[in-house]
Amino acid sequence: MGPRSTGRAVGVVVLVLAALLGSAYALGRSLIPDQPRSRAGVTASVHDTEYGDQSPGSGTPTATPSGRAEAAQEPDARHPTGNPDDGPFGSRETTGSPEVALTFDDGPDPRYTPQVLEILREFHVRATFCVVGENAQAHPELIRAIAADGHTLCNHTWQHDVQLGQRSPAAIRADLLRTNQVIHDIVPDAPIAWYRQPGGAWTYPVVSVARELGMTSLHWTVDPSDWEAPGAARITTQVTGGVGPGSVVLLHDAGGDRQGTVDALRHILPDLTSRFRLEALPVDGTT
Repeated sequence: MGPRSTGRAVGVVVLVLAALLGSAYALGRSLIPDQPRSRAGVTASVHDTEYGDQSPGSGTPTATPSGRAEAAQEPDARHPTGNPDDGPFGSRETTGSPEVALTFDDGPDPRYTPQVLEILREFHVRATFCVVGENAQAHPELIRAIAADGHTLCNHTWQHDVQLGQRSPAAIRADLLRTNQVIHDIVPDAPIAWYRQPGGAWTYPVVSVARELGMTSLHWTVDPSDWEAPGAARITTQVTGGVGPGSVVLLHDAGGDRQGTVDALRHILPDLTSRFRLEALPVDGTT
């Protein structure tokens, strides 16, 4: 066999070996089971506020943003009692009457809370203020002003802790008691009949502990997302278009730039007071 024939024979052998190796690799891959893919299981939306969150079991604030977050809910968690006034995990979602309730979260704040109080005073409207414990401690004069105007006070945790419902009952109880204590140190005679979980991240334990402490858990009916600072016009449209008899309206007087909420109030209140009776949530017989 000449040199040219030998070269052709070697080339053929190389091609055959390559084909065999490729087939063996493909066969081996087919015998390896598929690896499971990880699933992105984020079910909560969180909005930034000026408050740090706390890690479970730790008293040290972290940089985790806290705010609006829906807790993972069982299928029957929305209205577990069958009562249309009840919200997630047995919280209260409406006033239970034709009256409408305005609620203000995350305060008090020396920039916006006085403006909110002034406008409410101008329209002779009483509301419910869900206050953060450390803010109450920092601005006791504003807590006294809220109480003096006849508004209802609501516990909103010590440090706006979105994850509080995931903690132990003992940790939940300590947080709520600490917040109530600082409020009562400022206004000893003011009832605290309501509790609102930051971000709406409700769980059965947090609702249960609040009930044990004599507080009804307060959700909401209308959320104009003013925590996103969309501007006064958008907030006004969302509230005036969304409110009906028995609505609980979620607004904010702290936790960020709330001037849009303040400005929107001057448009919201003339409309709502012409159609509904606006009252602070009651402090007796709520549970």
